[in-house]
Amino acid sequence: MFRLSRFMEALRDNPPIAPARKPPGPVVIWNLIRRCNLNCLHCYSTSADVDFKGELTTAEALAVLDQLRAARVPALILSGGEPLLRADLAEIATRAKALGFHLSLSSNGTLLTDEHARRLAQIGFDYVGVSLDGLQATHDRFRRHADAFADALTGIRRARDAGLRAGVRMTLTEANAHELPAVVALTEAEGIDKFYLSHFNYAGRARSHRRETAQHRATRAALDGLFEHVWARAQRGEAGDFVTGNNDADGVYLLRWIAQRFPDRIADMRARLVNWGGNASGVNVANIDNLGNVHPDTMLWQVSVGNVRERPFGEIWADRADPLMAGLNRRPRPLKGRCGTCPQRDICNGNTRSRAYAASGDAWAEDPGCYLSDAEIADPRIAAPVARGADQPA
Repeated sequence: MFRLSRFMEALRDNPPIAPARKPPGPVVIWNLIRRCNLNCLHCYSTSADVDFKGELTTAEALAVLDQLRAARVPALILSGGEPLLRADLAEIATRAKALGFHLSLSSNGTLLTDEHARRLAQIGFDYVGVSLDGLQATHDRFRRHADAFADALTGIRRARDAGLRAGVRMTLTEANAHELPAVVALTEAEGIDKFYLSHFNYAGRARSHRRETAQHRATRAALDGLFEHVWARAQRGEAGDFVTGNNDADGVYLLRWIAQRFPDRIADMRARLVNWGGNASGVNVANIDNLGNVHPDTMLWQVSVGNVRERPFGEIWADRADPLMAGLNRRPRPLKGRCGTCPQRDICNGNTRSRAYAASGDAWAEDPGCYLSDAEIADPRIAAPVARGADQPA
């Protein structure tokens, strides 16, 4: 996850450069249930409004929480499907908070009643994220439900009014990129200060809609506008909490934006971006699906590295026998093609491996979602500083 607001605040204030973060364990996105009341075009878990066999029982889910605590997982995101359809959600979440996890809920918002919102607040959820993939017509088309937009917006309001920290997610595609400013404006008008822009990824049902991916020109235009907007907010002292995800090239693109406007800040901002570390799949991000299978991230369900019914999560996550896990934990990663020779890979860490895998069948191939040109990534203004040898003057 790329915390755009924090980088804009650093650009404004120039605080000391913090060391690279090394969390004790990965953030875990847990798909508690695959059932969903919607049938979205871009669903990575290919969910539907049916019961899926073999899902973890309540007792098994509670045992997994103990496994995650033992593995020093700091944060847990409960997802689906639609997690509000899981009858034991409150029991699992209550136990998670008792164990000390930072706890988030990822929902489509349409089932978020006042009663649900009050219960989530009582449990102590730290965050509730709801997707809006455009304005009403666009969102309803993506979600394939006539009232999806109205119901989701009502759900966001209920979460906010219950005292929960609520946020809006938007998945960027060529079909909705032009509505990004309007969705941001709507989010702000609702008094919501967290906005998460997710780039399109080729996973689940979304693989059949790859032509929907925002073409590079649309992606760049969307990011240009978002950068300017968040920078203007930062200058007013209200940067909010804008983040992007599923395209770690955003860090390199921000550095180019900085080079064009604040050339004297390239060196320190590049160092901050390197310390951010880029793509964290298989390292600081993990996924558990509804059957207990462990994946390097939510977009790589094709690859399972173990199952929590068979081995504790901590053992699975520490095991480097799987070639993909071994490669993801290398620095630099064994990248190929343009990603393998990219001079900015110390910032993005090879970007999103799931997109490369879906496009080519090779997890180490170049990421087709990188929207920077060869000339841009080779721009000498943003190059890594040359390391001085022992015989070089300081």
